[in-house]
Amino acid sequence: MKALLPFFIALQFLTRIPLRVPEAPPRTVARSLAYYPLVGLILGVLIAGLNSWLSDGPAPLRAALVLTLWVVLTGALHLDGFADSVDAWVAGRGEQARTLAVMKDPHSGPMAVVAVTILLLLKFAALENLSGTGGPTLACIPLLARSAIPLLFATTPYVRPGGLGSTLASGQSRALNIAVYSLAMLATIGVAGWSGLWLVLVLASVFFVLRHAMIGRLGGTTGDTAGALVEMSEAAMLVALALYPAQQF
Repeated sequence: MKALLPFFIALQFLTRIPLRVPEAPPRTVARSLAYYPLVGLILGVLIAGLNSWLSDGPAPLRAALVLTLWVVLTGALHLDGFADSVDAWVAGRGEQARTLAVMKDPHSGPMAVVAVTILLLLKFAALENLSGTGGPTLACIPLLARSAIPLLFATTPYVRPGGLGSTLASGQSRALNIAVYSLAMLATIGVAGWSGLWLVLVLASVFFVLRHAMIGRLGGTTGDTAGALVEMSEAAMLVALALYPAQQF
């Protein structure tokens, strides 16, 4: 049980699966980063399972139910980070201190609401155009998106002191976090073939662009921008799968 505590910490934080996890020292909490891809895989299996189960039903209803499960399982955790990041980028006026201050405000402005609506519409439309039988490929999307968080923390300064993100950044094993990201990429390619390689390339592109934006505006990352990375990566990979003409489901 003690050896699995970092995994249960990751599962409790990233999902709404009811768990009772005992309080752990900061080093153990930081080790939970390495289990984010595994939690993503669990989410992916559940999401892909529902998608396959509903494959004979109306496509719009299937997409709506799958997306609903996706949001409920995660408790909209990353959507919240995405909304806060959008508000901060718009209202921050290019200034680091102002951007961080706006990001900390729990209220959502009009731009955040519009951005979340557009993102969910993109996910819905992409899911509607994916048949219900592409389980392994679809399951890899939450896996890859959450593998980007350990990579982000391993390669990018954390700029907001205090809180869980600071604990994760200060106690992390950078080599381990890079290794689990690499393992997630290889596993995706191994399971999904060319489609998996397509997803990996899309994720790498989104990661590069968003990390560059974070460095340019903030000098690093925060928990909110990490959540935005997950949401935008998932949306980009779903859209890429829906548009990829050679994709077979």
